[in-house]
Amino acid sequence: MLDIGCGSGGVTVFLAEEFPLEHITGFDVEGPVIEAARRRAGAANLDQRAEFVKGQPGGLPFPDGSFDIVFSKDALIHVSDKEFLFRELFRILKPGESLAASDWLTSHDGPPSPAMERYLKAEGLSFGMASADRYESALTDAGFGEVKIVDRNPWYRVEARTELERLEGPLFDQVVKEVGPELVKKNITIWTEMIKVLDSGELLPTHLRARRPDQGDGSEAMAS
Repeated sequence: MLDIGCGSGGVTVFLAEEFPLEHITGFDVEGPVIEAARRRAGAANLDQRAEFVKGQPGGLPFPDGSFDIVFSKDALIHVSDKEFLFRELFRILKPGESLAASDWLTSHDGPPSPAMERYLKAEGLSFGMASADRYESALTDAGFGEVKIVDRNPWYRVEARTELERLEGPLFDQVVKEVGPELVKKNITIWTEMIKVLDSGELLPTHLRARRPDQGDGSEAMAS
């Protein structure tokens, strides 16, 4: 399995511990989080089954057909060129194998609304957001089949409010002690602005599934 955009390795280690994976590779473009991920895997005695690779933005440093599963949690949003991204993910998957991801989509491909701009400013990150239509087109044009795009906005609208209420209430003192008041204040602002664009339907937490067709079924030509 490849965990693309693995960050500090929390999900990568969880997957290695919970599932009978022979090997999992975490990939990220930031050196400090890769080092943290390696330490996390070592502490969990997973050095033989989990490795972490630092790369550069752009093409992925893996040969064709390297992986049985490509997984990503909330990281594809950072890549603006969805068409190139999904061609790369198609390339590194073995024929017949699958992509599974969660990501943050928008309801449209035009300029962000003022509310979305306030949310993005609060996050302080550069996002390459796109609509479900663009994701679906990029996946199918890359050659993927069995594409499934599931909008999780109704669930997360409720969950996000619960998270904000806990952070402002029973968890506030504990989290301030752990990370400091400024970071807590920043996250309260982020969640407050995020809930507005969740409610408007402009921000869409989404699950993605797709499969690279088996060789010889006539679908490989789509990717050429």
